[in-house]
Amino acid sequence: MGIIQIELFTTLDLVGQAPGGPDEDPDGFSYGGWQVPLLNETSDAQVVAAYADTDALLLGRRTYDIFADYWPHQDDEFGALFNRIPKYVASRGSADLSWGGSTQLGPDLPSAINEIRDRHQHVTVVGSLDLVQTLLSERLFDRLDLWVHPILLGSGKRIFDAGTVPANLRLVDPPVASPSGTVFLRYELADGVPATGDMSQL
Repeated sequence: MGIIQIELFTTLDLVGQAPGGPDEDPDGFSYGGWQVPLLNETSDAQVVAAYADTDALLLGRRTYDIFADYWPHQDDEFGALFNRIPKYVASRGSADLSWGGSTQLGPDLPSAINEIRDRHQHVTVVGSLDLVQTLLSERLFDRLDLWVHPILLGSGKRIFDAGTVPANLRLVDPPVASPSGTVFLRYELADGVPATGDMSQL
């Protein structure tokens, strides 16, 4: 059975909206493209490594539309990968699936995720914050990669929003910081829910 791996870029206040550009997700948000000034060779190499074993993409509708408009015209490393592998779209509406290898998932997302796990070894979720909220609340993921950038925005869609359920995560590798101060964190979903304690008993 394969894994579902979520890849997310976030600020210190956990805003994940529109890191790549002002037109990515502009709804009521003035900071689109906040990640771009902080990119560097270290973080670029981390992202490339994170996708090394990807054999399918799982995307929300907005992210899919952005990708379908851009990646079919690219012939770099990511373009070759994204154009070759299957793409699965989680959408309640009717999606334009003109990008080769694209399939829209049915309304029963847990069942659809299990079918994808059976079909692939390494399914990567990119951006897709609304979809990510569902994956987090339903515990439909195995690994979570976060690139935490040293800025505060104070507004925008947050990664862990209302509806996030209590869960334990395990840090897979030591954190790695880039020259710009961006920290890469890789977690795996662990069993159980967070425990509580009493400091006065220590």
